[in-house]
Amino acid sequence: MKTIVMVFGAFCFLGMVLNAGAAEKLQHVVCLKFKSTATSQDIKNVEQAFEALQQKIPQVMALQWGTNVSKEQRSKGFTHCYILSFKSDRDLQTYLDHPEHKAFGKTLAPVREDVFVIDFWAKD
Repeated sequence: MKTIVMVFGAFCFLGMVLNAGAAEKLQHVVCLKFKSTATSQDIKNVEQAFEALQQKIPQVMALQWGTNVSKEQRSKGFTHCYILSFKSDRDLQTYLDHPEHKAFGKTLAPVREDVFVIDFWAKD
């Protein structure tokens, strides 16, 4: 009986560990500040190109984005924030090395004044 309880306990523990790992997401956050010379069409082109990356790079689990609406006046000129979700470090690295991501960088470069990037493992 003791052995059965220990085996059952081990399986329960393993299930909790596997479920916890499955829920984790690697978040890649990109905040953009555009040059003052960037036109509204330039910015729209960047928005559309960034959104298209999710369809072009299968490792992207999800993509959310928006523009700054904070009333705190602490954006330091950054206007756009993109949050991409990945299952693993490897998937993120594949995204970073992907030719479509590299092409997007070339589209962004002429109108980007600054970029801020941070990656983190999301916790519930």
